[in-house]
Formats: sequence, structure tokens, C-alpha cells
Amino acid sequence: MALAHELDPSVTTGALSEESRGLPYGELIRDYDPMPDVKWRFGKPNYARVNKFYFENRVMKHPEGSLESVVSNLVKNWEVESHHIADVHSWKTMDISKFQAALNGGLPCNAQRMADIGPYNMLIGETQSYTSKGTFEASNSNFGSSFPEGFAWEVLEVFSGPPKVSFKWRHFGRMSGTFTDKNGKQHKGNGEMMNLIGLCIAQVNAELKIESLDIYYNPDDMINPLVTNQAP
Repeated sequence: MALAHELDPSVTTGALSEESRGLPYGELIRDYDPMPDVKWRFGKPNYARVNKFYFENRVMKHPEGSLESVVSNLVKNWEVESHHIADVHSWKTMDISKFQAALNGGLPCNAQRMADIGPYNMLIGETQSYTSKGTFEASNSNFGSSFPEGFAWEVLEVFSGPPKVSFKWRHFGRMSGTFTDKNGKQHKGNGEMMNLIGLCIAQVNAELKIESLDIYYNPDDMINPLVTNQAP
């Protein structure tokens, strides 16, 4: 996740930097190449900080060209589009005519709906301390504030290859920032590491464009630590 407060809204075009791609660390972990006329939603994303955290704290290093590395790159590229490009017709990682995503077998969300509400709201929903009724911008800002070093993501294991790709993932970040719950109360983190584990089944076509995502994890495992692991 590129941190919201580090984006410059005046920079609406251009390719990702080498730092955002991961090249200073000797690995290409995100090779997204936007269409020439794409407009970045909040400004060109900058993944330099979260990449640093990713390389320092990941638990898996997959061989280049392995199925795990291919899946990791695809999901990281999907994150670029779903968070940072508002126009679904500029998306390249998804077949928007078929795309749908669902959390824990719930009601599926199509491409335009995801673009409107944002991936966080789609993939968390309603919990005791979080509401998905907030804006796309508010959710991105809130989690950027919660994880000042970035909220990184990695593939742990791939169980099956295309066209139905099933895999286990880890989302991780140090809770050293401030999370605002749905009642407006702020919770200052104590710096502990969040390790969120989940599963995903992705249907892809012959071009590896995503047609559907079925994500499985407990949203309370993400939100509850942000309101309980507080600094003294």
C-alpha cells in the first residue's frame, strides 16, 4: 500500500519509479506499466517506504519465475490499479466485463463498485469498530495513518496454478500510528507487528487477467488489534 500522505495529487501521470518497483533491492516485485493516458487517482503512487518494510520483514523469498513470484506480482499490480486508478476502463490486470470479488462467500462486488468504494471497504465490511460506509479516501488515509511504515503484503504459498489460482497470503505492518474507529475515537498503536493471514481463490484467463477473487479471512483479526494494542 502506498501511503496516502506521501502522494502528490498534482502528479497525475507517469510510470512507477524504480524504488516503487523494488529494483534498489535487486528484485522486480511490481512491474505495473500504466496506459499512456492513465490518470492517477490520488497522485502517482510511491511504494518506496512500504517496499523497504516488505524486504526487511517478509518471511518468504520466492525464486524468480516461480508460480509464487508470478502470483505475487499480479496481486501487487492489481493493488496498484484498484487503489490508484479510478477509471476501470484503464485497468489492465482485470477483465472488467467479468470481474467480481467476494469476502468470505458473501455478496460479490463488481469492478465499478470496487472502484467507487475502495478495496479496504470492500474487503473489510462492517465490524464492531470499522464501517465500510466511509469514503475511499478516508479508508486509505486511515490505514496509512495506522501503519506509518506501510502495510505490506506477500504470498506465502500457492496451492494451484491457472486458471483457478488458490494461495495463502500474509498482510503485515507495524501498528505504530493512529487508527480512527467508526465512532471517531483515535487509537494510538504500541508498535507491535500485525500479521494477518488469509486465503484467496483467483480465477484468471489465458492472459492472466483476473476474472474473480474470492478472499477468505476474519476482518476482526485486522481491526481488533488496532483498537486493543494501544500505547501506554
